[in-house]
Amino acid sequence: RDRYRCIAWDHRGQGRSEVSLDGYDMDTLTADAATLIGRSGAAPVHFVGLSMGGFVGLRLALRRPELLRSLTLIDTSAEPEPAANVPRYRLLNFVARWFGLGVVSGHVMPIMFGSSFLNDPARAAERTEYRTRLAANDRIGVTRAVRGVIERTGVASELHRIRLPTLILVGDEDVATVPAKSEAMQAAIGGARLVRIPRAGHTSTLENPAAVNAALREFFNAL
Repeated sequence: RDRYRCIAWDHRGQGRSEVSLDGYDMDTLTADAATLIGRSGAAPVHFVGLSMGGFVGLRLALRRPELLRSLTLIDTSAEPEPAANVPRYRLLNFVARWFGLGVVSGHVMPIMFGSSFLNDPARAAERTEYRTRLAANDRIGVTRAVRGVIERTGVASELHRIRLPTLILVGDEDVATVPAKSEAMQAAIGGARLVRIPRAGHTSTLENPAAVNAALREFFNAL
């Protein structure tokens, strides 16, 4: 942010954004992002998306490439949610919806963060902070958002159409979107660069921000 105008937003139903009745599918979230970029007068942007943000970034690059100057995909995937994950995520979602996010936060933390972060005694305060933030989300909004993630379709077969400069980052301990997913995206997107973030899981921007920022700076400088 010392060099760029940075715009961050919460997807609908998350953080401080409105909990809408619907619109949690990836197509609608992509339209949300396109509208925000257009109304902010920022296009073309360097789009940086983590996890769900990456699902949106891929769809923007495919459907509204004129809005983007470059694409960075962090801890994300172009594929549908693996079938093996769906029953567990649906169960966690059900419990969160009816009993609150605090009840499931202990199960969600190992999905969102890598083992290095979770087991580092020096980072206990950070873990407490992020678990508190997780539990503070609106349970209706978040469970609708999770349903959108679970039910998303894949775009892997379309990746060859992306012509934007693309950087792919993945935590080397990511269990939610394993590094193999990032390797597959790199192979399918012409000229894409892949950087593994050490000692990081699915939320590498929080777990190892110095490495993420270093990769972003190098990528932007090359443009």
